[in-house]
Parts: sequence; structure tokens; C-alpha cells
Amino acid sequence: MCFFFIFEEVDNFLLTVMAYDRYVAICHPLHYTALMTPQLCGLLVLVCWVLSLLHALIQSFMVLSLTFCTHLEIPHFFCELNQVVQLACSDTLISDLVRYFVTVLLGGGPLAGILYSYSKIVPSILGISSAQGRYKAFSTCASHLSVVVFFYGTGLGVYLSSGATHNPHSSATASVMYTVVTPMLNPFIYSLRNNDVKRALRRLFGRK
Repeated sequence: MCFFFIFEEVDNFLLTVMAYDRYVAICHPLHYTALMTPQLCGLLVLVCWVLSLLHALIQSFMVLSLTFCTHLEIPHFFCELNQVVQLACSDTLISDLVRYFVTVLLGGGPLAGILYSYSKIVPSILGISSAQGRYKAFSTCASHLSVVVFFYGTGLGVYLSSGATHNPHSSATASVMYTVVTPMLNPFIYSLRNNDVKRALRRLFGRK
């Protein structure tokens, strides 16, 4: 569970960092190399890992403080936090409050940063005079936006709806989207901008 939290939050924060990277590249292209220095990129990645580790430790310690009955089966394909907490025999009020607070802070905060970045990016793209320039600028954001929709749409849906519904099948299906499907799609979606991959796909479909 601890490792799951670490890698989930790293993905969460890296999506926010990538949104900032696209904001600088599109809104301030002449200052990109001066702003996005290797030192800043390294610092951003370090902050992502540190925050993810702190989040994982907080959530793990909260679960360890709960009391569980014996012979329980989690109706899930992994130890999903919501499913584990629901099976606790002790009072989960404090755990629920911490869980929702951390979810809103570490889930809603980065999402707000992404939305703010694109609120600046979209007007900048629409302000480009040439259609080719607008297409090129939009293509740099399309892959990132698709991953954001998959990740946040399913992830926040699972955590924020856990209090309203207790359907384990629906929760497991949504969890598959942001724990399995999104990480599998990441390399493929981002590699679509690679010219070698594009040429290989064109040759593949050309043969058919």
C-alpha cells in the first residue's frame, strides 16, 4: 500500500509539472531555456518524490492505527485504501477526515495547477495567427490532456465517491483505469510525438 501511494502521487505531481512545462513552452517560448533549467527540473522531480513519500507515510500510519477483525477478504484486486478502511472494526472518523483532507489537498491542488496552466495555454494557442502554428501548439498538449483526463477522472471519482457508494465492482473497475491503464498508456501516448514512432505506424498501416 505504501509503495502504491508513492508511485500514484509521483504520477500525480509529474502531471502537474508537465502542465507547467507546457505553459512555459507555449506562453513564454523565448524564455523557456532560461526558466526550465536542468537544476529546476531536478528540483521539481525531487519535490515530487518527497511529497509522495510524505503522503504515503501519512496514509500508511493512519491505516496501521486502525483495528481489524480476522478472516476478512478485500473485494478488490489490490489493497485499495477505501476498501481497507471500510473493513476496520475500530472508529474510522479521524482516518476518514485525514484521508479526505489529503485527497483534496494532494489531488485537488495539482489539478487546480493543471487547470490554471491550461487557462493560460488555451488563449495563447487561440492567439496564434497561423493554423499550422495552432495545430503544432495543441499537439504538444493533447497527449498530456488525455492522460490527465484518464488519471484524475477515475482516481478522484474513486476517492470522492467512496462515501456515497459501496459497490466494490464499480470501485475496482475505476481503480483499474488509473492504476493499470493510465501507466500503460503513458509511454505510448507520449511516444506518439516521436517521429520514428510516427513513421513506423505509417508503414504498418500502409502495408495493410
